[in-house]
Amino acid sequence: MNDPIDAVINIDKPVGHTSMDVVRRVKRLVGQKQVGHGGTLDPQSSGVLPVCLGYASRLMEFVLDSSKEYQGTIKMGVSTDTYDAEGKVLSNCDSSFVTEKSLEFVLSELRGKIQQTPPMFSALKHAGQRLYELARQGIEVDRPARQVEIFRLDLTEWKPPFVTIHVECGRGAYIRSLAHDIGQLLGCGAHLVALRRLKTGPFRIEDAVSVDRFEELFRSGLGDSVLYPPDYLLLHLRAIITSSQEEIRLRNGQEIQLEPTTHHAEHLEQCRAYSSDGRLIALVRFDRPLLVWKPFKVFRSRLRSPYAEHEVFTLR
Repeated sequence: MNDPIDAVINIDKPVGHTSMDVVRRVKRLVGQKQVGHGGTLDPQSSGVLPVCLGYASRLMEFVLDSSKEYQGTIKMGVSTDTYDAEGKVLSNCDSSFVTEKSLEFVLSELRGKIQQTPPMFSALKHAGQRLYELARQGIEVDRPARQVEIFRLDLTEWKPPFVTIHVECGRGAYIRSLAHDIGQLLGCGAHLVALRRLKTGPFRIEDAVSVDRFEELFRSGLGDSVLYPPDYLLLHLRAIITSSQEEIRLRNGQEIQLEPTTHHAEHLEQCRAYSSDGRLIALVRFDRPLLVWKPFKVFRSRLRSPYAEHEVFTLR
Protein backbone atom coordinates (compact mmCIF):
# COMPACT_ATOMS: atom_id res chain seq x y z
CA MET A 1 0.00 0.00 0.00
CA ASN A 2 2.66 2.53 -0.99
CA ASP A 3 0.33 4.40 -3.34
CA PRO A 4 -2.12 6.92 -1.82
CA ILE A 5 -5.15 5.11 -0.44
CA ASP A 6 -8.64 6.19 -1.56
CA ALA A 7 -10.98 4.37 0.80
CA VAL A 8 -13.05 4.40 3.98
CA ILE A 9 -12.34 2.46 7.18
CA ASN A 10 -15.16 1.61 9.59
CA ILE A 11 -13.34 2.19 12.90
CA ASP A 12 -14.75 1.27 16.32
CA LYS A 13 -13.57 4.28 18.30
CA PRO A 14 -12.62 3.39 21.88
CA VAL A 15 -13.66 5.28 25.01
CA GLY A 16 -11.07 7.80 26.19
CA HIS A 17 -9.92 8.93 22.75
CA THR A 18 -11.12 11.84 20.63
CA SER A 19 -12.21 11.33 17.05
CA MET A 20 -9.17 13.35 15.96
CA ASP A 21 -6.90 11.04 18.00
CA VAL A 22 -8.11 8.22 15.75
CA VAL A 23 -7.61 10.28 12.58
CA ARG A 24 -4.07 11.25 13.62
CA ARG A 25 -3.15 7.65 14.34
CA VAL A 26 -4.48 6.43 10.98
CA LYS A 27 -2.74 9.31 9.23
CA ARG A 28 0.64 8.40 10.77
CA LEU A 29 0.09 4.74 9.95
CA VAL A 30 -0.79 5.14 6.26
CA GLY A 31 1.58 8.07 5.71
CA GLN A 32 -0.76 10.40 3.87
CA LYS A 33 -2.24 13.78 4.72
CA GLN A 34 -5.73 13.56 3.26
CA VAL A 35 -7.53 11.80 6.12
CA GLY A 36 -10.73 12.85 7.90
CA HIS A 37 -13.65 11.40 9.83
CA GLY A 38 -17.37 11.26 9.22
CA GLY A 39 -18.86 12.65 12.43
CA THR A 40 -17.38 13.50 15.83
CA LEU A 41 -17.85 11.22 18.81
CA ASP A 42 -17.19 12.60 22.32
CA PRO A 43 -14.07 11.18 24.05
CA GLN A 44 -16.20 9.16 26.48
CA SER A 45 -18.31 7.70 23.66
CA SER A 46 -17.43 4.71 21.50
CA GLY A 47 -18.53 3.09 18.30
CA VAL A 48 -18.73 3.61 14.57
CA LEU A 49 -16.38 6.28 13.25
CA PRO A 50 -15.90 6.21 9.45
CA VAL A 51 -12.39 7.39 8.59
CA CYS A 52 -12.01 8.65 5.03
CA LEU A 53 -8.70 8.49 3.15
CA GLY A 54 -7.68 10.19 -0.09
CA TYR A 55 -10.48 11.45 -2.28
CA ALA A 56 -13.00 9.66 -0.03
CA SER A 57 -12.53 12.62 2.33
CA ARG A 58 -14.31 14.76 -0.27
CA LEU A 59 -17.40 12.62 0.28
CA MET A 60 -17.64 13.03 4.05
CA GLU A 61 -20.73 15.22 3.69
CA PHE A 62 -22.67 12.12 2.66
CA VAL A 63 -21.71 10.46 5.96
CA LEU A 64 -22.44 13.59 7.99
CA ASP A 65 -25.88 13.94 6.39
CA SER A 66 -26.81 10.29 6.95
CA SER A 67 -28.89 8.91 9.82
CA LYS A 68 -27.15 7.50 12.89
CA GLU A 69 -28.07 4.98 15.58
CA TYR A 70 -26.94 4.99 19.20
CA GLN A 71 -27.31 3.05 22.41
CA GLY A 72 -27.22 5.40 25.38
CA THR A 73 -27.40 4.94 29.14
CA ILE A 74 -28.90 7.75 31.21
CA LYS A 75 -28.78 8.31 34.95
CA MET A 76 -31.96 9.87 36.33
CA GLY A 77 -31.96 12.39 39.17
CA VAL A 78 -28.60 14.07 38.48
CA SER A 79 -28.03 16.91 36.02
CA THR A 80 -24.60 18.20 34.97
CA ASP A 81 -23.32 21.22 33.05
CA THR A 82 -22.00 19.06 30.22
CA TYR A 83 -25.12 16.84 30.13
CA ASP A 84 -22.81 13.83 30.65
CA ALA A 85 -20.79 12.20 33.43
CA GLU A 86 -17.72 14.38 32.79
CA GLY A 87 -19.39 17.58 33.95
CA LYS A 88 -20.00 19.40 37.21
CA VAL A 89 -23.13 18.29 39.06
CA LEU A 90 -25.76 21.04 38.98
CA SER A 91 -28.59 19.27 40.79
CA ASN A 92 -29.22 16.03 42.62
CA CYS A 93 -32.87 15.07 42.99
CA ASP A 94 -34.96 12.11 44.05
CA SER A 95 -36.07 10.26 40.90
CA SER A 96 -37.87 7.39 42.63
CA PHE A 97 -41.22 8.77 41.45
CA VAL A 98 -40.30 8.11 37.80
CA THR A 99 -42.13 5.08 36.43
CA GLU A 100 -41.63 3.15 33.24
CA LYS A 101 -44.98 4.47 32.04
CA SER A 102 -44.03 8.12 32.64
CA LEU A 103 -40.70 7.53 30.95
CA GLU A 104 -42.37 5.99 27.90
CA PHE A 105 -44.67 9.02 27.67
CA VAL A 106 -41.72 11.44 27.72
CA LEU A 107 -39.92 9.43 25.05
CA SER A 108 -43.00 9.61 22.84
CA GLU A 109 -42.89 13.42 23.17
CA LEU A 110 -39.33 13.48 21.86
CA ARG A 111 -39.86 11.47 18.69
CA GLY A 112 -40.15 13.11 15.29
CA LYS A 113 -39.04 16.63 14.46
CA ILE A 114 -38.20 18.44 17.68
CA GLN A 115 -36.50 21.63 18.81
CA GLN A 116 -33.23 20.86 20.60
CA THR A 117 -30.80 23.20 22.35
CA PRO A 118 -27.15 22.14 21.87
CA PRO A 119 -25.03 21.72 25.04
CA MET A 120 -22.54 24.46 25.96
CA PHE A 121 -19.82 21.82 25.90
CA SER A 122 -19.97 21.24 22.14
CA ALA A 123 -17.91 22.07 19.07
CA LEU A 124 -20.47 24.52 17.68
CA LYS A 125 -19.25 28.08 17.27
CA HIS A 126 -20.43 31.38 18.77
CA ALA A 127 -18.82 34.56 17.41
CA GLY A 128 -15.97 32.49 16.00
CA GLN A 129 -15.26 30.55 19.20
CA ARG A 130 -16.08 26.95 20.02
CA LEU A 131 -18.78 26.70 22.66
CA TYR A 132 -16.68 24.33 24.75
CA GLU A 133 -13.87 26.94 24.84
CA LEU A 134 -16.30 29.51 26.24
CA ALA A 135 -17.74 26.95 28.68
CA ARG A 136 -14.26 26.19 30.06
CA GLN A 137 -13.88 29.92 30.79
CA GLY A 138 -17.13 29.83 32.74
CA ILE A 139 -18.99 31.73 30.02
CA GLU A 140 -22.45 30.61 29.01
CA VAL A 141 -24.15 32.05 25.94
CA ASP A 142 -27.61 31.67 24.49
CA ARG A 143 -27.80 28.80 22.03
CA PRO A 144 -30.74 28.96 19.67
CA ALA A 145 -32.74 25.75 19.57
CA ARG A 146 -32.41 23.84 16.30
CA GLN A 147 -34.80 21.46 14.62
CA VAL A 148 -33.51 17.90 14.63
CA GLU A 149 -35.25 14.67 13.77
CA ILE A 150 -35.52 11.64 16.03
CA PHE A 151 -36.70 8.75 13.87
CA ARG A 152 -36.67 6.20 16.66
CA LEU A 153 -36.41 6.48 20.45
CA ASP A 154 -37.01 3.25 22.35
CA LEU A 155 -36.61 2.25 25.97
CA THR A 156 -34.52 -0.93 25.96
CA GLU A 157 -33.69 -1.30 29.67
CA TRP A 158 -35.16 0.19 32.86
CA LYS A 159 -33.07 -0.29 36.01
CA PRO A 160 -33.77 2.80 38.15
CA PRO A 161 -32.05 5.18 38.30
CA PHE A 162 -30.49 4.01 35.01
CA VAL A 163 -32.27 3.94 31.67
CA THR A 164 -30.94 2.53 28.39
CA ILE A 165 -32.33 3.89 25.15
CA HIS A 166 -31.93 3.11 21.45
CA VAL A 167 -31.92 6.22 19.24
CA GLU A 168 -32.02 6.66 15.50
CA CYS A 169 -31.63 10.30 14.50
CA GLY A 170 -30.74 12.70 11.72
CA ARG A 171 -27.86 15.12 11.43
CA GLY A 172 -27.20 17.56 14.27
CA ALA A 173 -28.96 15.71 17.09
CA TYR A 174 -27.10 15.55 20.42
CA ILE A 175 -27.82 12.48 22.51
CA ARG A 176 -26.48 14.35 25.56
CA SER A 177 -29.14 17.03 24.98
CA LEU A 178 -31.75 14.31 24.55
CA ALA A 179 -30.76 12.83 27.95
CA HIS A 180 -30.91 16.29 29.54
CA ASP A 181 -34.34 16.98 28.01
CA ILE A 182 -35.68 13.65 29.27
CA GLY A 183 -34.64 14.64 32.79
CA GLN A 184 -36.16 18.10 32.45
CA LEU A 185 -39.48 16.76 31.17
CA LEU A 186 -39.65 14.25 34.02
CA GLY A 187 -38.79 16.95 36.55
CA CYS A 188 -35.85 15.18 38.14
CA GLY A 189 -32.88 15.98 35.93
CA ALA A 190 -30.72 13.43 34.10
CA HIS A 191 -27.43 13.04 32.30
CA LEU A 192 -25.81 10.66 29.83
CA VAL A 193 -23.39 8.18 31.40
CA ALA A 194 -22.50 6.02 28.37
CA LEU A 195 -22.95 6.21 24.61
CA ARG A 196 -22.14 3.82 21.80
CA ARG A 197 -22.73 4.62 18.13
CA LEU A 198 -24.13 1.55 16.41
CA LYS A 199 -24.53 2.86 12.87
CA THR A 200 -23.58 5.79 10.64
CA GLY A 201 -25.00 5.72 7.13
CA PRO A 202 -24.09 2.32 5.65
CA PHE A 203 -21.55 1.46 8.38
CA ARG A 204 -22.56 -0.81 11.28
CA ILE A 205 -20.84 -1.67 14.54
CA GLU A 206 -20.80 -5.40 13.73
CA ASP A 207 -18.42 -4.69 10.83
CA ALA A 208 -16.22 -2.11 12.59
CA VAL A 209 -12.57 -2.76 13.47
CA SER A 210 -10.51 -1.31 16.29
CA VAL A 211 -7.60 0.98 15.46
CA ASP A 212 -5.24 -1.66 16.87
CA ARG A 213 -6.73 -4.29 14.57
CA PHE A 214 -6.46 -2.03 11.54
CA GLU A 215 -2.81 -1.31 12.36
CA GLU A 216 -2.13 -5.03 12.72
CA LEU A 217 -3.74 -5.77 9.34
CA PHE A 218 -2.06 -2.81 7.64
CA ARG A 219 1.43 -3.75 8.83
CA SER A 220 0.92 -7.35 7.71
CA GLY A 221 -0.19 -6.25 4.24
CA LEU A 222 -3.85 -7.17 4.79
CA GLY A 223 -5.25 -3.68 5.30
CA ASP A 224 -7.23 -3.92 2.06
CA SER A 225 -9.51 -6.48 3.70
CA VAL A 226 -11.16 -3.77 5.84
CA LEU A 227 -11.15 -0.92 3.31
CA TYR A 228 -14.34 0.22 1.58
CA PRO A 229 -14.18 1.93 -1.85
CA PRO A 230 -15.08 5.65 -1.65
CA ASP A 231 -18.29 5.13 -3.60
CA TYR A 232 -19.58 2.79 -0.89
CA LEU A 233 -20.74 6.08 0.66
CA LEU A 234 -22.80 6.79 -2.45
CA LEU A 235 -24.77 3.62 -3.03
CA HIS A 236 -28.03 5.41 -2.21
CA LEU A 237 -27.49 7.28 -5.52
CA ARG A 238 -28.10 5.74 -8.92
CA ALA A 239 -25.27 5.41 -11.41
CA ILE A 240 -24.63 6.32 -15.02
CA ILE A 241 -21.98 4.84 -17.30
CA THR A 242 -20.31 7.31 -19.66
CA SER A 243 -18.55 7.00 -23.00
CA SER A 244 -14.93 8.10 -23.39
CA GLN A 245 -16.08 11.42 -24.91
CA GLU A 246 -18.51 12.03 -22.04
CA GLU A 247 -15.78 11.17 -19.55
CA ILE A 248 -13.50 13.83 -21.06
CA ARG A 249 -16.27 16.43 -20.83
CA LEU A 250 -16.97 15.62 -17.18
CA ARG A 251 -13.29 15.74 -16.28
CA ASN A 252 -13.19 19.22 -17.82
CA GLY A 253 -16.19 20.33 -15.76
CA GLN A 254 -18.59 20.28 -18.72
CA GLU A 255 -22.13 18.95 -18.79
CA ILE A 256 -23.24 15.85 -20.69
CA GLN A 257 -26.63 14.90 -22.14
CA LEU A 258 -26.83 11.10 -22.00
CA GLU A 259 -30.06 11.22 -23.94
CA PRO A 260 -32.47 9.59 -23.90
CA THR A 261 -31.36 7.17 -21.17
CA THR A 262 -31.83 9.28 -18.07
CA HIS A 263 -34.34 12.00 -18.92
CA HIS A 264 -36.83 10.58 -16.46
CA ALA A 265 -34.58 11.79 -13.59
CA GLU A 266 -35.80 14.42 -11.14
CA HIS A 267 -34.48 17.98 -11.32
CA LEU A 268 -31.20 18.22 -9.35
CA GLU A 269 -31.15 14.46 -8.80
CA GLN A 270 -27.59 13.34 -8.07
CA CYS A 271 -25.85 10.37 -9.66
CA ARG A 272 -22.54 8.56 -9.64
CA ALA A 273 -20.83 8.78 -13.02
CA TYR A 274 -18.43 6.01 -14.05
CA SER A 275 -16.08 5.55 -16.97
CA SER A 276 -16.78 2.68 -19.36
CA ASP A 277 -14.15 0.61 -17.50
CA GLY A 278 -15.80 1.20 -14.10
CA ARG A 279 -13.78 4.03 -12.50
CA LEU A 280 -15.73 6.64 -10.52
CA ILE A 281 -15.11 9.89 -12.37
CA ALA A 282 -17.66 12.37 -11.00
CA LEU A 283 -20.81 13.15 -9.14
CA VAL A 284 -23.35 14.85 -11.35
CA ARG A 285 -26.70 16.65 -10.99
CA PHE A 286 -29.54 16.61 -13.49
CA ASP A 287 -30.68 19.96 -14.87
CA ARG A 288 -34.18 19.15 -16.06
CA PRO A 289 -34.87 22.41 -17.96
CA LEU A 290 -31.71 21.89 -20.02
CA LEU A 291 -31.84 18.07 -19.97
CA VAL A 292 -28.15 17.80 -19.08
CA TRP A 293 -26.08 16.32 -16.26
CA LYS A 294 -23.62 18.76 -14.65
CA PRO A 295 -20.58 17.61 -12.61
CA PHE A 296 -20.16 19.04 -9.10
CA LYS A 297 -17.37 16.77 -7.87
CA VAL A 298 -14.72 15.27 -10.18
CA PHE A 299 -12.33 12.50 -9.10
CA ARG A 300 -9.04 11.04 -10.29
CA SER A 301 -9.79 7.46 -9.34
CA ARG A 302 -7.32 4.89 -10.58
CA LEU A 303 -9.13 1.63 -9.89
CA ARG A 304 -12.31 0.04 -11.15
CA SER A 305 -15.06 0.09 -8.54
CA PRO A 306 -17.01 -3.06 -7.68
CA TYR A 307 -20.08 -0.82 -7.46
CA ALA A 308 -19.93 0.59 -11.00
CA GLU A 309 -22.90 -1.55 -12.05
CA HIS A 310 -24.95 -0.89 -8.88
CA GLU A 311 -28.30 0.83 -9.55
CA VAL A 312 -27.47 1.96 -13.10
CA PHE A 313 -30.09 3.84 -15.11
CA THR A 314 -31.58 1.34 -17.55
CA LEU A 315 -34.71 3.01 -19.00
CA ARG A 316 -34.51 3.95 -22.66
